[in-house]
Amino acid sequence: MDNQLLVQVIKSYLKHRKENPTVHAQEEESRKEKSVFYQSFGKDRILQMSVEEYYQYHGNLWSMLMWGNKQYAIDNILKDNGGIENIRHKLVELIFSSEDIVIRWDRFLKEVKGIGPAAISELLSHYYPDKYAIFNGQTVKCLNYLGVEGLPKYNHQYTGMQYKRVCNLSQEILKVFLANGLNSEADLLTVDYILWDEILPLIEQEPKPAKIVTRPGQVENNQSLHDEIQVKLVEIGRLLGFTSRPEIQVAVGAVVDVVWEAQIGNMGKAIYVFEVQTKGSIDSLVLNLKKSQQNAAVQAIVAVSDEAQIEKIIKESKGVIDHDTLKTWELDEVNEVHDALSRAHESINKLGLVPDSFLG
Repeated sequence: MDNQLLVQVIKSYLKHRKENPTVHAQEEESRKEKSVFYQSFGKDRILQMSVEEYYQYHGNLWSMLMWGNKQYAIDNILKDNGGIENIRHKLVELIFSSEDIVIRWDRFLKEVKGIGPAAISELLSHYYPDKYAIFNGQTVKCLNYLGVEGLPKYNHQYTGMQYKRVCNLSQEILKVFLANGLNSEADLLTVDYILWDEILPLIEQEPKPAKIVTRPGQVENNQSLHDEIQVKLVEIGRLLGFTSRPEIQVAVGAVVDVVWEAQIGNMGKAIYVFEVQTKGSIDSLVLNLKKSQQNAAVQAIVAVSDEAQIEKIIKESKGVIDHDTLKTWELDEVNEVHDALSRAHESINKLGLVPDSFLG
């Protein structure tokens, strides 16, 4: 990690803070209020938490800013995890267990659907701001900028070991900041804020790096990559206003990875089908897409994979699928679109144009 660059970052932050004291004081107060809110939910209160309280608890996270209709997103989390009772116990294990954070982190990600690294780390950081850091895509971008190597690219690589490493790195950054004039009351939430406020604007000004082409065999843990891309496709669909669901049967013998549905008045539905390919037989993907076209409501079929496999999909689908109806989407582009849409929705939702029905 580049300590000289860290010193420049903190000097820039202190300069901006001096120039805009009111804005920074408000941001600091906002972070404190959010931590106080979460710390008010102790173990016993979480175990007795109602669905209505959970709407407020989960909906108050910064990581939920991408969702205009937070209740819709949270309803899906409750549904996918068997209801509030299971969520309560998993949260208590994550936040209050004495087990090593690596074990707690990995177990929660494995056993709980729809609550990812950004939300998990934010919860931990609000409860224990001196110990745990926020760990999301923006964190990774900032640490990369500071010269840290070996950080994850995909969500399934955000392991407990990586989280522990990021917490340790954040502690090191905090020490450098404190040694160079930062208020002694600062914590890891402060570190996250400074990185976000000072480094992200610099990253966004830089030219976009050359695209890295993923070749077959290059990606570790392909099944996890498949699941991650599937989740992101579902979220992209929902952010765009579709009814978006995974693992849907659209025709006889055709259960596809993701379906986007749009209701057209009282005339019926328009359906868009997505199949993700990270490994295995391309023949089965082509056949599944072909079968899905038996449903007259299917308007487009989309194969999602890396560049090399997309070439094979196009080649092997000739004579089986009409190429005017087959669309392709590269894995890296799915990630970029998900990130861009999430940030756009976060920015718009911060305006508060539509009030939250359950947050008061």
